[in-house]
Amino acid sequence: MFIASAVFLWGVSAVLGRAVFTGRLPLAGEALHPIDPLILSQTRTSFSLLVLLPILASRRGGQGIRLPARDLVQCLVLGMLGVAASNYFYYVAIQRTSVAIAIIVQYTAPVWVLLYVVARGQQKLTLQKVAAVAVALTGIALTIGIIGGRMIGGKSSSLRLDSYGFIAAFLASLSFAFYNLGGHRILARYDRWRVLVWVLLSAAVFWLVVNPPWKIAAIHYTLPQWTFLFVFSMISVLGAFSLYFLGLQHLEPSRAIIVSCLEPVFSILLAAAFLSEGVRPIQTLGIVLVLAAIVIVQMPARERAGAEKSVVVEPIE
Repeated sequence: MFIASAVFLWGVSAVLGRAVFTGRLPLAGEALHPIDPLILSQTRTSFSLLVLLPILASRRGGQGIRLPARDLVQCLVLGMLGVAASNYFYYVAIQRTSVAIAIIVQYTAPVWVLLYVVARGQQKLTLQKVAAVAVALTGIALTIGIIGGRMIGGKSSSLRLDSYGFIAAFLASLSFAFYNLGGHRILARYDRWRVLVWVLLSAAVFWLVVNPPWKIAAIHYTLPQWTFLFVFSMISVLGAFSLYFLGLQHLEPSRAIIVSCLEPVFSILLAAAFLSEGVRPIQTLGIVLVLAAIVIVQMPARERAGAEKSVVVEPIE
């Protein structure tokens, strides 16, 4: 229940982002100064940090967020190359393509994690894992229209995909995978909120360097725009993560991850309902295949059940 609610909020966030980018959610002054993916990514982490940091810092006089230097550096790297990069490329993909394509490509991250751990010899290559990769790649090809499109005049009518948007979605999936590979050990040792606050701090500082405050001030965003950015941050980060972490107390992590795979389903259905983003039957098949591949990746092999850990990927939306 809690995890499903968190996943629903992430789906709502994806649709809200797309609505702002496409003008479906009009905000005062947006015609002159539209909100772009960089600002959405930057304020999302910065506002969440400003709310979360004082709460955690007040616990036991700041002891609740302290980390050893080595783990702190790891969190800072995860914040920049994991959270900041993943969020930015994900929202660029939503802006340039569609919610369905952006989220389903990003959610192939477990497949890239699987290929990495197999290449490192941390897991053995099995028929189940090969099948998962094959199913995921087939699903992507169907979703973005590489295969299954109608031919008109010798050309595919479905290949109207924004190449930059697709590349952004793919980079988001790689960043997502990097975050989970790098954060797996540290999350096993420390409270998730403690790790989250340092990851958010790293991402916020990174964005301050890339896009300093005076550049943001020069854009002259309106009060409705700032209000939207703050509410968006609370929904997509603190609200969703609170529910997700609460759900983890009542559900095994591997099962929680599978439940989190409902995010693409919620996002695509909400986009269809409120943004009129239609999904063709062939794309629906592709989405189902990718989701099936994710579930296959998360499941331990039957013949070695319990002997080999599954590839657990936690959401960072």
